[in-house]
Amino acid sequence: MKYKVLFQKENEEIRERYQLAMERIGVMEQEKTVKEPYSDYFHREASFVMLIKSIVQMVEEEHLSTYTLNELQSINRSLYEDLIGDNYEVSYTNPAYACEKLGKKYGKLLSFLTAELRSLIVYAYENRLYELTIYLELLIEVYNYFEREDEFTYKDVKRVIYAFMSDYCDILVEYRTRELLDTNLSYITDIIMESDLSDIRYLYKFGDYITENEIKTAEYMNSLSEKQVQAMADTFTEGYRLGFIANRLDLSKKSIVNIRYQIGFERMVRYAIQNFRKLGLEPTIYRAAYNAVNKRQHLKIGCHGTSPSRQYEFDHRFDIGIFYDKAFQVRQLKCLQESYEKYKEQGAAFAGPSLIEVFGEEIFIPEDKKEAIRLDKRQQKLYVDCTNKGALLSMEYLKLEETSFTIIAYPIPEIGKDYEAIFTETVKVNTLDSALYQKIQQKIIDTLDQGDYVRVLGAGKNHTDMKVKLYSLLDPAKETIFENCVADVNIPVGEVFTSPVLKGTEGVLHASKVYLNDLEYRELNLVFKDGVITEYTCGNFTEESKNKSFVKENLLFGHDSLPLGEFAIGTNTTAYMMGKKYDIAPRLPILIAEKTGPHFAIGDTCYKHSEETMTYNPDGKAIVARDNEVSLLRKTDLAKAYFNCHTDITLPYDELKAITVYCKDGTSIPIIENGRFVLEGTEELNKAFDEN
Repeated sequence: MKYKVLFQKENEEIRERYQLAMERIGVMEQEKTVKEPYSDYFHREASFVMLIKSIVQMVEEEHLSTYTLNELQSINRSLYEDLIGDNYEVSYTNPAYACEKLGKKYGKLLSFLTAELRSLIVYAYENRLYELTIYLELLIEVYNYFEREDEFTYKDVKRVIYAFMSDYCDILVEYRTRELLDTNLSYITDIIMESDLSDIRYLYKFGDYITENEIKTAEYMNSLSEKQVQAMADTFTEGYRLGFIANRLDLSKKSIVNIRYQIGFERMVRYAIQNFRKLGLEPTIYRAAYNAVNKRQHLKIGCHGTSPSRQYEFDHRFDIGIFYDKAFQVRQLKCLQESYEKYKEQGAAFAGPSLIEVFGEEIFIPEDKKEAIRLDKRQQKLYVDCTNKGALLSMEYLKLEETSFTIIAYPIPEIGKDYEAIFTETVKVNTLDSALYQKIQQKIIDTLDQGDYVRVLGAGKNHTDMKVKLYSLLDPAKETIFENCVADVNIPVGEVFTSPVLKGTEGVLHASKVYLNDLEYRELNLVFKDGVITEYTCGNFTEESKNKSFVKENLLFGHDSLPLGEFAIGTNTTAYMMGKKYDIAPRLPILIAEKTGPHFAIGDTCYKHSEETMTYNPDGKAIVARDNEVSLLRKTDLAKAYFNCHTDITLPYDELKAITVYCKDGTSIPIIENGRFVLEGTEELNKAFDEN
């Protein structure tokens, strides 16, 4: 079914309500029935809604293709103008400004409403009048209270918002599930497959904010030969296919692949879709979440453009705190289960995600505003519990033990003047000789398999000193502790990794500067005892309480502590030297950065939900270190076994004094000393250091 006809009936059924709401808000823009300081707020919101009305008309009359590039850019900027640059400082989406102008209580509440109303852009471009209308009616209902100045309280307004989020939770949550599983929701797929990609005006069909990143990426994609772009797509989709083979999973019984990428890569994604279809897979491509109920903090998971304001994303990462309580959590989980049940057949056919990540954005150091909505301790526990229970539903309905994934990364133009050279170098890194690395990494694994524990020591200002306890092999001839990771699901090639034994794993993990989940951490310091974090801090803020909160909220995802889920040694010295050569090491994505030194992942193991599915290294040995003491709790209390996060923290080679394997007989074997590989058989890895 063509996307444009999917909502025709629904749109016609609600059109009268839509028109009445638009008419009322049109009057709101002009009238003066609300006193200051609130009058200015509602006038601005009404003006934004009138802009949305013009977008709906443009879409329904199919005028988008008739506009010039300059006209499309003007429309795009007008939609996001209040978030761009200094404009954000005087925007009601900015909670600090909203609280200054409207007071603390109403400022937070109305800033939330403004942010939530930004979803109207999506609904307008996708011509989804139902969701658009219910949000317009919410704005009108809130406005009506402010018209009756002496007849309402803050609780009345908050109750309206709570009731809306609760009443329409089923609509919002179900649609998110549907976007993942219903291939008929082909809005983005249709843009990719049906547009003239040589005419960059197609970028403005998405409705996302379009910057030089998206434009220059699309132009660069167009400058490449068909052979080059096809090769990029082949690397991407072949990694996906090989992931199923490596894990002995049956791809033939799957039919849906979820593609996630940043706008601008459509030419590559078009070839990837063609490749996936040859594998029997039809794509779903959803946007990064745009409603508070579906967002995961500030993270953009899905198809998206460059953010007009990363501070805006950060300020609103916990907007759910406005209405989140136990009753809402129960409602949300019920809606999620019902949506999975509705799309149960598609869920069983889901093969897993395929991700194209980007890197090169300017390092972002957020301002931690006191006016931003936060989760209190009670809400944090509810939120973590909801995330865990939601993950269990995903495991049940999506049959995650039968799925795989692939992930690859490319630079965006924001990385600077060497963009094209870095892009070429990244393609080289993504296509390194897997067979060569597999052989070298096996030498490292054979050594690690002899160990009782590994000690990792930082150098210079890096005071890391970690002891990592290793799994004890029962049959070394047939079993191994570490996985030999080449370029299948995790592109590029280059690491060996394991699930450490928690008891006996201890020490300090320190990173002077590291970029994780789109946020920079300065002087990150984690202390481990028996494999779990007992202390944590960073140096981002002058106030220690803010440092601890920043780490807990954004790295521990609200948990009081996390276990060490993974220990790995990265071997991709070519990628490391690319970072040094172009001075982009801090901007490399974790996907590449994790291959450029040892790394430690806090959270779940790499084998979450697939511990019982044995996998094997190329030498035929079974990878048996698949569990730790926490993940084993799934056998007695599933809710305590997983944290639904996994964040890699890498020590670059130049901050590394030594990685040494300590054996049970008291001997020790060095793998890396002073940032260079010294283990016999790994000398080839040092060539990248010497060539540069």
